[in-house]
Amino acid sequence: MSNRTKVVIGGVAVGLLLLYWIPLWAFFLIIVGVPVAAYLTLDSSQRRRLRRVTRRQIGR
Repeated sequence: MSNRTKVVIGGVAVGLLLLYWIPLWAFFLIIVGVPVAAYLTLDSSQRRRLRRVTRRQIGR
């Protein structure tokens, strides 16, 4: 089993536990909040690079 598969399985398990233990609105706040917080921690050059890569993959 690859490391990526282990991470995915762990993420699904944590997500299911969170969904069971916390209210639905808090679950969705975490699901949206973590990627937004990670994006906001990037500096401007990293954000530009991320947008450029995302646009290039959409235009395939």
